[in-house]
Amino acid sequence: MEVSGPRAQRGVGVIVPYDTALDRELWRWTPEDVSLLITRTPFVPVPVTMEQANRVSEEAAVYNATRDLLTPQPEVVAYACTSGSFVRGAQGERELVDVMLQAGAPTAVTTSGALVEAVRELGVGRIAVASPYVESVTERLRLFLAEHGIEVVASVGLGLLEQIWRVPYSQVVEIVRAVDRPEADAVFVTCTNVATYDIIGPLERLLGKPVLTANQVTMWAALRRMGVSAVAGEQWLLRSFGISAA
Repeated sequence: MEVSGPRAQRGVGVIVPYDTALDRELWRWTPEDVSLLITRTPFVPVPVTMEQANRVSEEAAVYNATRDLLTPQPEVVAYACTSGSFVRGAQGERELVDVMLQAGAPTAVTTSGALVEAVRELGVGRIAVASPYVESVTERLRLFLAEHGIEVVASVGLGLLEQIWRVPYSQVVEIVRAVDRPEADAVFVTCTNVATYDIIGPLERLLGKPVLTANQVTMWAALRRMGVSAVAGEQWLLRSFGISAA
């Protein structure tokens, strides 16, 4: 009996916070010949606050997590946490990328860095932010984006301190519709623990503008560095820049 396979795989290393519950969502953007190699930062007994964002992005934790991913030879390492990558500002985000590179990542990206990259690719300068966070964390995102010349014209937050992954699609739609403004060129749904894959396209048709989400921009940027197309249908960012593979 002649047996071929398994199919050769390319790898994306993914570092997520200890409380991430949406591994499957990340896989949905991933082509069949790419595997996600996922590891978590150490557990810290704190709610979803600025303290947590600082703890899950400590340089030692990110360095060690990157080292843990290297044996299966990923082509890129992604730090998939929005708050952890914006909490120390633009300089802190760049330092996270440097830490991953110093640990041995061939190339690296963070969620917040990917957001800035996506906004620039779309050519937009003003966005509205739909957030699950408490106000202090959402405000820190606004300041991070301002450092990159991106204006947040409005934000709506849910004020959640835990179990963000339980937010249903219906509630995400509700806050996106509530935060949209005519002057916003796009809407961003923050937090990699918020599920959004199936509602991006419908929301974009409803609003008539791009809807970016944390997991979407992370996977888009990571796969882009490999020259690989993300798997998604009607999503403005992916469709507009030739990397959509439905």
